[in-house]
Amino acid sequence: ASEAIMRRYYWAAKAVNQLNDVLLQNIEALLFPQESKTTHPIAGAGNECFIERQGVLDITNPQLFQKHPEKILRTFLVFAQTKNVKSLSATIFRALYNARQKMDSKWRKDPVNRSLFMQILKEPEGVSRAFQLMNRTSVLGRYLPAFRKIVGQMQHDLFHVYTVDQHILMVLRNIRRFMVVEHTHEFPFCSSLIAHFEKPWLLVIAALFHDIAKGRGGDHSELGKADMRKFAKDHGLDKADTELLVWLVSEHLKMSQVAQKQDITDPDVVKAFAKQVGDERHLTALYLLTVADVRGTSPKVWNAWKGKLLEDLYRVTLRVLGGAKPDASSELAQHQEESRAKLRLYAIEDAAYENLWKQLDVAFFLRQDAADIAWLTRHLFNKVDSSVPIVRARLSPVGEGLQIAVYVKDQEDLFARICAYFERHGFSIWDARIHTTKHGYALDTFQISGSNLVDEGGSYRDLIQLVEFEL
Repeated sequence: ASEAIMRRYYWAAKAVNQLNDVLLQNIEALLFPQESKTTHPIAGAGNECFIERQGVLDITNPQLFQKHPEKILRTFLVFAQTKNVKSLSATIFRALYNARQKMDSKWRKDPVNRSLFMQILKEPEGVSRAFQLMNRTSVLGRYLPAFRKIVGQMQHDLFHVYTVDQHILMVLRNIRRFMVVEHTHEFPFCSSLIAHFEKPWLLVIAALFHDIAKGRGGDHSELGKADMRKFAKDHGLDKADTELLVWLVSEHLKMSQVAQKQDITDPDVVKAFAKQVGDERHLTALYLLTVADVRGTSPKVWNAWKGKLLEDLYRVTLRVLGGAKPDASSELAQHQEESRAKLRLYAIEDAAYENLWKQLDVAFFLRQDAADIAWLTRHLFNKVDSSVPIVRARLSPVGEGLQIAVYVKDQEDLFARICAYFERHGFSIWDARIHTTKHGYALDTFQISGSNLVDEGGSYRDLIQLVEFEL
Protein backbone atom coordinates (compact mmCIF):
# COMPACT_ATOMS: atom_id res chain seq x y z
CA ALA A 1 0.00 0.00 0.00
CA SER A 2 2.77 2.45 0.91
CA GLU A 3 4.51 1.76 -2.39
CA ALA A 4 1.32 2.48 -4.34
CA ILE A 5 0.84 5.75 -2.43
CA MET A 6 4.42 6.85 -3.07
CA ARG A 7 4.10 6.01 -6.74
CA ARG A 8 0.91 8.06 -7.05
CA TYR A 9 2.66 10.89 -5.20
CA TYR A 10 5.60 10.70 -7.62
CA TRP A 11 3.32 10.92 -10.66
CA ALA A 12 1.38 13.80 -9.10
CA ALA A 13 4.59 15.67 -8.24
CA LYS A 14 5.80 15.23 -11.81
CA ALA A 15 2.53 16.68 -13.13
CA VAL A 16 2.71 19.64 -10.73
CA ASN A 17 6.31 20.30 -11.77
CA GLN A 18 5.30 20.37 -15.42
CA LEU A 19 2.31 22.64 -14.73
CA ASN A 20 4.63 25.02 -12.86
CA ASP A 21 6.89 25.21 -15.91
CA VAL A 22 3.91 26.08 -18.11
CA LEU A 23 2.58 28.64 -15.63
CA LEU A 24 5.94 30.39 -15.13
CA GLN A 25 6.55 30.62 -18.86
CA ASN A 26 3.09 32.13 -19.41
CA ILE A 27 3.69 34.70 -16.66
CA GLU A 28 7.08 35.57 -18.15
CA ALA A 29 5.50 36.06 -21.58
CA LEU A 30 2.97 38.48 -20.08
CA LEU A 31 5.61 40.44 -18.16
CA PHE A 32 8.13 40.62 -21.02
CA PRO A 33 6.10 40.48 -24.25
CA GLN A 34 8.84 41.96 -26.45
CA GLU A 35 11.42 39.33 -25.45
CA SER A 36 8.97 36.51 -26.06
CA LYS A 37 8.49 37.68 -29.63
CA THR A 38 12.19 37.38 -30.51
CA THR A 39 12.68 34.02 -32.21
CA HIS A 40 15.38 32.21 -34.17
CA PRO A 41 14.83 29.35 -36.63
CA ILE A 42 16.44 25.95 -35.99
CA ALA A 43 18.73 24.94 -38.84
CA GLY A 44 18.59 21.47 -40.37
CA ALA A 45 16.36 19.40 -42.60
CA GLY A 46 13.07 18.54 -40.93
CA ASN A 47 13.46 21.29 -38.32
CA GLU A 48 11.42 23.98 -40.09
CA CYS A 49 8.63 23.70 -37.53
CA PHE A 50 10.95 24.44 -34.57
CA ILE A 51 12.13 27.81 -33.29
CA GLU A 52 14.29 29.00 -30.41
CA ARG A 53 13.07 31.78 -28.12
CA GLN A 54 15.31 33.05 -25.31
CA GLY A 55 16.90 29.63 -24.79
CA VAL A 56 13.57 27.81 -25.01
CA LEU A 57 12.66 25.37 -27.80
CA ASP A 58 9.24 26.08 -29.30
CA ILE A 59 7.06 24.96 -32.21
CA THR A 60 5.39 27.12 -34.83
CA ASN A 61 2.06 25.28 -34.72
CA PRO A 62 0.39 24.06 -31.48
CA GLN A 63 -1.28 21.28 -33.51
CA LEU A 64 2.05 20.00 -34.88
CA PHE A 65 2.15 16.73 -32.96
CA GLN A 66 -1.50 15.97 -33.68
CA LYS A 67 -0.90 16.30 -37.42
CA HIS A 68 2.66 14.94 -37.50
CA PRO A 69 3.31 12.52 -34.57
CA GLU A 70 6.77 11.77 -35.97
CA LYS A 71 7.79 15.28 -34.86
CA ILE A 72 7.40 14.25 -31.20
CA LEU A 73 10.74 12.43 -30.97
CA ARG A 74 12.35 14.95 -33.32
CA THR A 75 11.63 17.54 -30.65
CA PHE A 76 14.04 15.82 -28.29
CA LEU A 77 16.61 15.24 -31.02
CA VAL A 78 16.58 18.97 -31.78
CA PHE A 79 16.78 19.71 -28.06
CA ALA A 80 19.91 17.53 -27.75
CA GLN A 81 21.50 19.05 -30.85
CA THR A 82 20.87 22.73 -30.00
CA LYS A 83 23.40 23.85 -27.39
CA ASN A 84 21.78 27.16 -26.41
CA VAL A 85 18.37 25.57 -25.75
CA LYS A 86 17.81 24.87 -22.05
CA SER A 87 14.15 23.85 -21.86
CA LEU A 88 10.92 23.24 -23.76
CA SER A 89 8.20 25.85 -24.20
CA ALA A 90 4.80 25.78 -22.55
CA THR A 91 3.35 25.28 -26.03
CA ILE A 92 5.36 22.06 -26.47
CA PHE A 93 4.37 20.77 -23.02
CA ARG A 94 0.69 21.31 -23.84
CA ALA A 95 1.06 19.89 -27.35
CA LEU A 96 2.74 16.73 -26.04
CA TYR A 97 -0.03 16.22 -23.51
CA ASN A 98 -2.74 16.75 -26.11
CA ALA A 99 -1.01 14.31 -28.48
CA ARG A 100 -0.64 11.54 -25.90
CA GLN A 101 -3.22 9.39 -27.72
CA LYS A 102 -1.07 9.54 -30.84
CA MET A 103 1.77 7.80 -29.01
CA ASP A 104 0.34 4.33 -29.52
CA SER A 105 1.57 0.98 -30.85
CA LYS A 106 1.52 2.25 -34.43
CA TRP A 107 3.62 5.25 -33.43
CA ARG A 108 6.13 3.04 -31.61
CA LYS A 109 6.50 0.75 -34.64
CA ASP A 110 6.98 3.59 -37.14
CA PRO A 111 10.47 3.19 -38.71
CA VAL A 112 10.86 6.98 -38.68
CA ASN A 113 10.37 7.12 -34.92
CA ARG A 114 12.69 4.18 -34.33
CA SER A 115 15.36 5.91 -36.39
CA LEU A 116 14.88 9.16 -34.44
CA PHE A 117 15.17 7.35 -31.11
CA MET A 118 18.45 5.77 -32.19
CA GLN A 119 19.71 9.17 -33.36
CA ILE A 120 19.03 10.62 -29.92
CA LEU A 121 20.97 7.76 -28.30
CA LYS A 122 23.93 8.33 -30.60
CA GLU A 123 24.16 12.11 -30.24
CA PRO A 124 27.60 13.29 -29.02
CA GLU A 125 26.03 15.79 -26.60
CA GLY A 126 22.76 16.47 -24.83
CA VAL A 127 21.63 12.85 -24.53
CA SER A 128 21.19 12.83 -20.75
CA ARG A 129 19.22 16.10 -20.76
CA ALA A 130 17.03 14.85 -23.60
CA PHE A 131 16.17 11.63 -21.77
CA GLN A 132 15.40 13.49 -18.55
CA LEU A 133 12.93 15.64 -20.48
CA MET A 134 11.47 12.63 -22.26
CA ASN A 135 10.79 11.10 -18.86
CA ARG A 136 9.31 14.27 -17.40
CA THR A 137 6.89 14.56 -20.32
CA SER A 138 6.12 10.79 -20.24
CA VAL A 139 7.26 10.43 -23.85
CA LEU A 140 9.96 7.92 -22.87
CA GLY A 141 7.44 5.70 -21.10
CA ARG A 142 5.06 5.86 -24.04
CA TYR A 143 7.81 4.89 -26.47
CA LEU A 144 9.12 2.13 -24.18
CA PRO A 145 6.12 0.58 -22.35
CA ALA A 146 8.51 -1.45 -20.17
CA PHE A 147 10.03 1.80 -18.90
CA ARG A 148 6.61 3.24 -18.09
CA LYS A 149 6.04 0.35 -15.66
CA ILE A 150 8.98 1.38 -13.46
CA VAL A 151 8.35 5.16 -13.40
CA GLY A 152 7.98 6.17 -9.76
CA GLN A 153 8.70 2.66 -8.50
CA MET A 154 10.40 2.58 -5.11
CA GLN A 155 13.38 0.32 -4.38
CA HIS A 156 13.29 -1.37 -0.98
CA ASP A 157 16.91 -1.98 -0.13
CA LEU A 158 19.74 -0.40 1.85
CA PHE A 159 21.48 1.15 -1.15
CA HIS A 160 19.10 2.73 -3.67
CA VAL A 161 17.76 6.18 -2.78
CA TYR A 162 16.18 6.90 -6.17
CA THR A 163 13.10 5.47 -7.84
CA VAL A 164 13.92 2.93 -10.56
CA ASP A 165 13.39 5.36 -13.44
CA GLN A 166 15.55 8.05 -11.83
CA HIS A 167 18.26 5.51 -11.01
CA ILE A 168 18.32 4.37 -14.65
CA LEU A 169 18.62 7.96 -15.86
CA MET A 170 21.39 8.61 -13.31
CA VAL A 171 23.33 5.61 -14.65
CA LEU A 172 22.76 6.85 -18.20
CA ARG A 173 24.04 10.28 -17.14
CA ASN A 174 27.15 8.73 -15.58
CA ILE A 175 27.91 6.82 -18.79
CA ARG A 176 27.55 10.03 -20.77
CA ARG A 177 29.87 11.92 -18.40
CA PHE A 178 32.62 9.40 -19.15
CA MET A 179 32.39 10.60 -22.77
CA VAL A 180 32.54 14.34 -22.08
CA VAL A 181 35.99 15.93 -22.16
CA GLU A 182 35.10 18.45 -19.45
CA HIS A 183 34.49 15.59 -17.01
CA THR A 184 37.52 13.40 -17.71
CA HIS A 185 39.11 14.50 -14.42
CA GLU A 186 36.34 12.73 -12.46
CA PHE A 187 37.12 9.19 -13.67
CA PRO A 188 40.12 9.43 -16.01
CA PHE A 189 40.47 5.65 -16.37
CA CYS A 190 36.82 5.24 -17.39
CA SER A 191 37.06 8.20 -19.76
CA SER A 192 40.14 6.67 -21.38
CA LEU A 193 38.42 3.30 -21.82
CA ILE A 194 35.23 4.69 -23.31
CA ALA A 195 37.19 6.90 -25.71
CA HIS A 196 38.56 3.75 -27.33
CA PHE A 197 35.35 1.70 -27.03
CA GLU A 198 33.68 0.96 -30.36
CA LYS A 199 30.07 2.20 -30.44
CA PRO A 200 29.96 3.77 -26.96
CA TRP A 201 26.25 4.49 -27.46
CA LEU A 202 25.66 0.79 -26.81
CA LEU A 203 26.52 1.48 -23.17
CA VAL A 204 23.78 4.13 -23.08
CA ILE A 205 21.28 1.50 -24.23
CA ALA A 206 22.60 -0.95 -21.63
CA ALA A 207 22.13 1.70 -18.93
CA LEU A 208 18.57 2.30 -20.12
CA PHE A 209 17.65 -1.39 -19.89
CA HIS A 210 19.77 -2.78 -17.05
CA ASP A 211 17.04 -2.38 -14.37
CA ILE A 212 13.99 -2.03 -16.60
CA ALA A 213 12.44 -5.32 -15.42
CA LYS A 214 12.43 -4.51 -11.71
CA GLY A 215 9.20 -5.04 -9.82
CA ARG A 216 7.92 -7.94 -11.92
CA GLY A 217 8.28 -10.56 -9.23
CA GLY A 218 11.40 -12.31 -10.48
CA ASP A 219 15.08 -11.86 -11.28
CA HIS A 220 15.12 -8.52 -13.10
CA SER A 221 18.44 -9.38 -14.75
CA GLU A 222 16.86 -12.40 -16.44
CA LEU A 223 13.50 -10.79 -17.19
CA GLY A 224 15.19 -7.75 -18.71
CA LYS A 225 16.95 -9.88 -21.32
CA ALA A 226 13.69 -10.32 -23.27
CA ASP A 227 13.04 -6.56 -23.31
CA MET A 228 16.60 -5.91 -24.42
CA ARG A 229 16.48 -8.49 -27.20
CA LYS A 230 13.16 -7.14 -28.52
CA PHE A 231 14.47 -3.57 -28.57
CA ALA A 232 17.63 -4.64 -30.41
CA LYS A 233 15.60 -6.53 -33.01
CA ASP A 234 13.10 -3.70 -33.51
CA HIS A 235 15.88 -1.15 -33.97
CA GLY A 236 18.02 -3.17 -36.35
CA LEU A 237 21.06 -3.87 -34.18
CA ASP A 238 23.42 -6.53 -35.50
CA LYS A 239 23.98 -9.91 -33.85
CA ALA A 240 27.21 -8.98 -32.03
CA ASP A 241 25.78 -5.77 -30.56
CA THR A 242 22.57 -7.54 -29.55
CA GLU A 243 24.51 -10.31 -27.82
CA LEU A 244 26.61 -7.76 -25.91
CA LEU A 245 23.57 -5.79 -24.73
CA VAL A 246 21.61 -8.86 -23.66
CA TRP A 247 24.67 -10.14 -21.78
CA LEU A 248 25.19 -6.78 -20.04
CA VAL A 249 21.58 -6.69 -18.85
CA SER A 250 21.86 -10.28 -17.62
CA GLU A 251 25.25 -9.87 -15.89
CA HIS A 252 25.29 -6.21 -14.84
CA LEU A 253 25.64 -7.16 -11.15
CA LYS A 254 28.38 -9.73 -11.65
CA MET A 255 31.50 -7.54 -11.50
CA SER A 256 30.37 -5.69 -8.39
CA GLN A 257 29.60 -8.97 -6.64
CA VAL A 258 32.97 -10.51 -7.50
CA ALA A 259 34.96 -7.40 -6.58
CA GLN A 260 33.25 -6.84 -3.23
CA LYS A 261 32.41 -10.37 -2.08
CA GLN A 262 35.24 -12.54 -3.37
CA ASP A 263 39.01 -12.52 -3.02
CA ILE A 264 40.22 -11.01 -6.29
CA THR A 265 43.81 -11.90 -5.41
CA ASP A 266 42.85 -15.57 -5.75
CA PRO A 267 43.91 -16.76 -9.24
CA ASP A 268 40.97 -19.18 -9.39
CA VAL A 269 38.49 -16.37 -8.76
CA VAL A 270 40.04 -14.26 -11.51
CA LYS A 271 40.14 -17.15 -13.97
CA ALA A 272 36.49 -17.98 -13.31
CA PHE A 273 35.48 -14.34 -13.81
CA ALA A 274 37.56 -14.07 -17.00
CA LYS A 275 35.83 -17.18 -18.34
CA GLN A 276 32.42 -15.63 -17.68
CA VAL A 277 33.41 -12.36 -19.38
CA GLY A 278 34.98 -13.97 -22.41
CA ASP A 279 36.80 -11.09 -24.10
CA GLU A 280 38.08 -7.54 -23.63
CA ARG A 281 35.03 -5.87 -25.20
CA HIS A 282 32.64 -7.53 -22.75
CA LEU A 283 34.98 -6.81 -19.82
CA THR A 284 35.34 -3.11 -20.65
CA ALA A 285 31.61 -2.68 -21.24
CA LEU A 286 30.76 -4.42 -17.96
CA TYR A 287 33.34 -2.39 -16.01
CA LEU A 288 32.05 0.95 -17.34
CA LEU A 289 28.42 -0.01 -16.72
CA THR A 290 29.27 -1.24 -13.20
CA VAL A 291 31.03 1.99 -12.20
CA ALA A 292 28.14 4.05 -13.59
CA ASP A 293 25.60 1.79 -11.87
CA VAL A 294 27.20 1.91 -8.41
CA ARG A 295 27.61 5.68 -8.65
CA GLY A 296 23.96 6.03 -9.67
CA THR A 297 22.68 4.09 -6.66
CA SER A 298 23.22 6.72 -3.97
CA PRO A 299 25.68 9.58 -3.35
CA LYS A 300 26.87 7.68 -0.25
CA VAL A 301 27.41 4.24 -1.81
CA TRP A 302 30.36 5.00 -4.07
CA ASN A 303 33.78 5.47 -2.54
CA ALA A 304 37.40 5.32 -3.65
CA TRP A 305 37.88 1.88 -2.12
CA LYS A 306 35.12 0.34 -4.24
CA GLY A 307 36.58 2.10 -7.24
CA LYS A 308 39.97 0.56 -6.54
CA LEU A 309 38.49 -2.94 -6.16
CA LEU A 310 36.68 -2.69 -9.49
CA GLU A 311 39.71 -1.26 -11.30
CA ASP A 312 42.01 -3.92 -9.82
CA LEU A 313 39.60 -6.65 -10.95
CA TYR A 314 39.43 -5.12 -14.42
CA ARG A 315 43.20 -4.94 -14.80
CA VAL A 316 43.96 -8.45 -13.52
CA THR A 317 41.16 -9.95 -15.63
CA LEU A 318 42.41 -8.12 -18.70
CA ARG A 319 45.83 -9.70 -18.21
CA VAL A 320 44.25 -13.16 -18.03
CA LEU A 321 42.19 -12.49 -21.16
CA GLY A 322 45.39 -11.39 -22.87
CA GLY A 323 46.92 -14.80 -22.29
CA ALA A 324 48.78 -14.15 -19.06
CA LYS A 325 48.50 -17.04 -16.62
CA PRO A 326 48.27 -16.11 -12.93
CA ASP A 327 51.65 -17.07 -11.49
CA ALA A 328 51.76 -16.88 -7.71
CA SER A 329 55.55 -17.25 -7.57
CA SER A 330 56.32 -14.35 -9.89
CA GLU A 331 53.65 -12.17 -8.27
CA LEU A 332 55.06 -12.96 -4.83
CA ALA A 333 58.57 -12.02 -5.94
CA GLN A 334 57.31 -8.80 -7.53
CA HIS A 335 55.40 -7.69 -4.42
CA GLN A 336 58.35 -8.41 -2.17
CA GLU A 337 60.87 -6.62 -4.38
CA GLU A 338 58.67 -3.53 -4.68
CA SER A 339 58.19 -3.56 -0.91
CA ARG A 340 61.94 -3.80 -0.32
CA ALA A 341 62.49 -0.79 -2.58
CA LYS A 342 60.03 1.28 -0.55
CA LEU A 343 61.55 0.18 2.76
CA ARG A 344 65.02 1.23 1.61
CA LEU A 345 63.67 4.76 1.29
CA TYR A 346 63.26 4.66 5.09
CA ALA A 347 66.83 3.37 5.53
CA ILE A 348 65.58 -0.03 6.67
CA GLU A 349 67.94 -2.79 5.61
CA ASP A 350 66.64 -6.05 4.17
CA ALA A 351 68.00 -8.13 7.04
CA ALA A 352 66.10 -6.04 9.61
CA TYR A 353 62.71 -7.47 8.71
CA GLU A 354 63.60 -10.98 7.57
CA ASN A 355 62.43 -12.40 10.89
CA LEU A 356 59.00 -10.77 10.42
CA TRP A 357 58.62 -11.88 6.81
CA LYS A 358 59.47 -15.46 7.76
CA GLN A 359 56.35 -15.49 9.92
CA LEU A 360 54.09 -14.35 7.05
CA ASP A 361 52.73 -16.84 4.55
CA VAL A 362 52.45 -16.49 0.78
CA ALA A 363 48.78 -15.47 0.98
CA PHE A 364 49.70 -12.33 2.92
CA PHE A 365 52.11 -11.09 0.25
CA LEU A 366 49.68 -11.89 -2.57
CA ARG A 367 46.70 -10.15 -0.97
CA GLN A 368 48.52 -6.95 -0.04
CA ASP A 369 50.06 -4.49 -2.46
CA ALA A 370 53.64 -3.32 -2.07
CA ALA A 371 52.74 -0.04 -0.36
CA ASP A 372 50.72 -1.82 2.33
CA ILE A 373 53.40 -4.46 2.89
CA ALA A 374 56.02 -1.74 3.34
CA TRP A 375 53.78 0.23 5.73
CA LEU A 376 53.07 -2.81 7.91
CA THR A 377 56.70 -3.91 7.87
CA ARG A 378 57.93 -0.48 9.01
CA HIS A 379 55.77 -0.64 12.12
CA LEU A 380 56.24 -4.31 12.98
CA PHE A 381 59.74 -5.42 11.97
CA ASN A 382 61.20 -4.76 15.44
CA LYS A 383 58.10 -5.95 17.34
CA VAL A 384 57.67 -9.46 15.95
CA ASP A 385 57.08 -11.03 19.38
CA SER A 386 55.40 -8.06 21.04
CA SER A 387 53.60 -8.84 24.29
CA VAL A 388 51.24 -5.87 23.92
CA PRO A 389 48.79 -5.14 21.11
CA ILE A 390 50.10 -2.95 18.33
CA VAL A 391 47.59 -0.72 16.55
CA ARG A 392 48.59 1.58 13.72
CA ALA A 393 46.44 3.83 11.55
CA ARG A 394 46.88 6.21 8.68
CA LEU A 395 44.73 8.16 6.29
CA SER A 396 43.59 5.74 3.63
CA PRO A 397 45.89 5.76 0.59
CA VAL A 398 42.92 5.10 -1.73
CA GLY A 399 40.58 7.88 -0.71
CA GLU A 400 38.63 9.06 2.31
CA GLY A 401 38.71 7.16 5.59
CA LEU A 402 41.38 5.35 7.56
CA GLN A 403 43.45 2.25 7.13
CA ILE A 404 44.00 0.44 10.43
CA ALA A 405 46.30 -2.47 11.27
CA VAL A 406 46.03 -4.59 14.41
CA TYR A 407 48.87 -6.91 15.44
CA VAL A 408 48.37 -9.00 18.57
CA LYS A 409 48.69 -12.52 19.92
CA ASP A 410 45.69 -14.34 18.47
CA GLN A 411 42.78 -14.73 20.85
CA GLU A 412 39.15 -15.84 20.86
CA ASP A 413 36.60 -13.55 19.13
CA LEU A 414 39.30 -11.00 18.32
CA PHE A 415 37.97 -10.07 14.88
CA ALA A 416 34.37 -9.86 16.12
CA ARG A 417 35.37 -7.57 19.00
CA ILE A 418 37.25 -5.21 16.70
CA CYS A 419 34.32 -5.03 14.29
CA ALA A 420 31.91 -4.46 17.18
CA TYR A 421 34.06 -1.56 18.35
CA PHE A 422 33.92 0.10 14.94
CA GLU A 423 30.16 -0.42 14.80
CA ARG A 424 29.59 1.11 18.25
CA HIS A 425 31.53 4.21 17.28
CA GLY A 426 29.69 4.78 14.01
CA PHE A 427 32.33 3.56 11.56
CA SER A 428 31.65 1.69 8.35
CA ILE A 429 34.03 -1.11 7.37
CA TRP A 430 34.79 -1.14 3.65
CA ASP A 431 37.35 -3.90 3.73
CA ALA A 432 38.75 -6.31 6.32
CA ARG A 433 41.61 -8.76 5.86
CA ILE A 434 42.52 -11.43 8.39
CA HIS A 435 46.01 -12.93 8.59
CA THR A 436 47.47 -15.30 11.14
CA THR A 437 51.24 -15.52 11.30
CA LYS A 438 53.12 -18.78 11.59
CA HIS A 439 53.89 -18.07 15.24
CA GLY A 440 50.27 -17.41 16.25
CA TYR A 441 49.83 -13.66 15.91
CA ALA A 442 46.81 -12.00 14.29
CA LEU A 443 47.60 -9.34 11.70
CA ASP A 444 44.26 -7.82 10.70
CA THR A 445 43.83 -4.78 8.47
CA PHE A 446 40.74 -2.62 7.99
CA GLN A 447 39.58 0.18 5.70
CA ILE A 448 37.01 2.24 7.60
CA SER A 449 35.09 5.47 7.22
CA GLY A 450 32.65 7.35 9.38
CA SER A 451 31.39 10.69 10.62
CA ASN A 452 33.91 10.65 13.47
CA LEU A 453 36.85 10.94 11.13
CA VAL A 454 38.62 14.25 10.78
CA ASP A 455 40.49 14.91 7.55
CA GLU A 456 43.27 16.89 9.16
CA GLY A 457 44.85 17.47 12.53
CA GLY A 458 45.88 13.99 13.56
CA SER A 459 42.79 13.25 15.70
CA TYR A 460 42.86 9.67 14.40
CA ARG A 461 45.60 9.03 16.98
CA ASP A 462 42.83 9.01 19.60
CA LEU A 463 41.18 6.22 17.67
CA ILE A 464 44.40 4.16 17.75
CA GLN A 465 44.61 4.44 21.53
CA LEU A 466 40.94 3.54 21.98
CA VAL A 467 41.17 0.45 19.78
CA GLU A 468 44.30 -0.68 21.61
CA PHE A 469 42.49 -0.25 24.91
CA GLU A 470 39.53 -2.34 23.68
CA LEU A 471 41.88 -5.15 22.68
